[in-house]
Amino acid sequence: MFFQSWSDFFNMGGYGFYVWLSYGVSMAAIVGLIVQSYRGKKTILAEVKRELAREQRLQANKTRGGL
Repeated sequence: MFFQSWSDFFNMGGYGFYVWLSYGVSMAAIVGLIVQSYRGKKTILAEVKRELAREQRLQANKTRGGL
């Protein structure tokens, strides 16, 4: 589509509000999913580290004749 000016581009033939709102909502959803993914990754890695440390402690107690 060809626009005569930047104002026409942002107005989008009278539908600019809906067009830019949809872009904004989509971008917010994508950014939210990225943030949620990074936080989830961080949480899962912390749980894995904690579980590995627990298994190492249990193995150490087993070799020392503990519980």
